[in-house]
Amino acid sequence: MTITQDELAAARNAWGDGLIAISKAFEEDGIDAARTVAEEVLDAAYGYGLGPVLFKPTMASGDQTFRPTRHGALAYFVGHDDEFPLDGGFGIKGWRKMESTTSASFIDGNVGLWMGWVTLTDKDGQVTQVDKSFGYKKDEQGVLRIVLHHSSLPYQP
Repeated sequence: MTITQDELAAARNAWGDGLIAISKAFEEDGIDAARTVAEEVLDAAYGYGLGPVLFKPTMASGDQTFRPTRHGALAYFVGHDDEFPLDGGFGIKGWRKMESTTSASFIDGNVGLWMGWVTLTDKDGQVTQVDKSFGYKKDEQGVLRIVLHHSSLPYQP
């Protein structure tokens, strides 16, 4: 069950499509709809069923910088969670397009790593580029699951 480069690309694109779906659900039907879509995206893309996910979101800080649990990831993507008061909902920011640019990838059997830039465009045409690393593990059903997700804003010297 060796991972392929095409599977890595498809997994990144599915993640981007999920982020866009969360934004659209929020705009069309509000936070409850966005939360439902975000839960579906998390369950489809992430490996929380395999154990903790090493997730460091772009805009998280302090004691809640890292999100090894599904609950913490959900709060990051949709906000509106009293346990994560600083989360504004990264997934509900009006995203419309996601592109990724590969710096490098590494595959060893059923584990694959990818690092590069993710460029997000919102409904107003504003562009946000983040430095991103994804680590994937292929589960028993042959589905790639994100087990590492590190994201940060580019360094500004």
